Amino acid sequence: MDDLLYLVHRIPWPPNKGDKIRSHHILRYLAQHYRVHLGTFIDDPADAAYLPELEGLCASVCARPLPRRRAQLRALSGLLSGEALSVPWYRDRELARWVRATLARQPVARALAFSSAMAQYLPEGDGLTRVVDFVDVDSDKWTQYAPTRRWPMSAIYRREGRRLLAYERQVAQASDASLFVSPAEADTFREQAPEVADRVHALNNGVDADFFSPDAVAAPGPYADGVRTVVFSGAMDYWPNVDAVIWFADHVLPALRLEHPGVEFCIVGSRPAPEVMALADRPGVTVTGFVDDVRPWIAHATVVIAPLRIARGVQNKVLEAMALARPVVASPQALEGLTAMAGREVIRAEVEPGAFLQAVSGYLRAPDPALGHAARTRVLADYDWARNLAHLGEFLRLHPGGVPGAEPVPEAAHGR
Repeated sequence: MDDLLYLVHRIPWPPNKGDKIRSHHILRYLAQHYRVHLGTFIDDPADAAYLPELEGLCASVCARPLPRRRAQLRALSGLLSGEALSVPWYRDRELARWVRATLARQPVARALAFSSAMAQYLPEGDGLTRVVDFVDVDSDKWTQYAPTRRWPMSAIYRREGRRLLAYERQVAQASDASLFVSPAEADTFREQAPEVADRVHALNNGVDADFFSPDAVAAPGPYADGVRTVVFSGAMDYWPNVDAVIWFADHVLPALRLEHPGVEFCIVGSRPAPEVMALADRPGVTVTGFVDDVRPWIAHATVVIAPLRIARGVQNKVLEAMALARPVVASPQALEGLTAMAGREVIRAEVEPGAFLQAVSGYLRAPDPALGHAARTRVLADYDWARNLAHLGEFLRLHPGGVPGAEPVPEAAHGR
């Protein structure tokens, strides 16, 4: 097998959160077709326990620790250099040295960088086929954050949005292909970087539909008998998720419990922020923190919600709930980039108290099992990892200079 360099900003094991799910499945695909040389960071010391599994899968591994305090100090250097802060956050001399040594010693002709910040390690002009999986348009995410925060953070976030977009365009210009998690995300970047529009493509996420299957979840569930539950799942130290559950608890839940006494709001996810933990003191709210297996919490929910006001890319939390055949009430932001049909496979509701209340309350009054079944059918049709990742090989077989070795699959084939 040919050698390939794979650079990931967070160790792609275990697949327990959004970006790690995608990078994990990409790694498994790559290991089937290439001798993979993996360079990555460990930002959670507990994840170091998975290094033996990575070393058994890859030809070589360089996993560098990334303590948050050290990364923050490195990021501040961007204020002096004029860079986007995200770039020096992931700058590491030892990883750069390992990349240079790997390219010098191994016959590596292809490289895949997962997230734009990892592209800083790729040399230019040496005949290396460079593919960058941006996943999301991160610069736009920071721009969305700005109005939600007070000064000075609002100014820092606006700056990050501007500087990171300039960096993303520079990376895309130097790459043979730029990949995004959905056609909608790819279209957003094409609008912001028209000079590279012909090298921007969508590579849809997938779902492990066997793992996230109703048949794979044992009964009984984690909830008390007869209790109807509204569930949100996700990494609860991630600001868009924090914002979503606080908004729902403040603006929807009180009225919902008046209409449906006894309904419980369950927030499932690791590392809940202090603002999220504070919600547990309210009537009808449970905050679980980390759970060993999220599936029972979702599969036995009465309804799953995703009232995201800030979102980029594809929401795995929505796809996983759909795969488990649960009804999902989601904001337009949470559904952007998904092929699910509103009204038949998911319930779409604006992030406005009256509209979201009506959507959730309406389902509680008249549950429709057909909605969940249709949602799972959509996942099986459009979000199969093996089928979607087969397109990755098309881009990695590009000849240096951007001339395809095989014609890339049209965007429609990626699930538009």
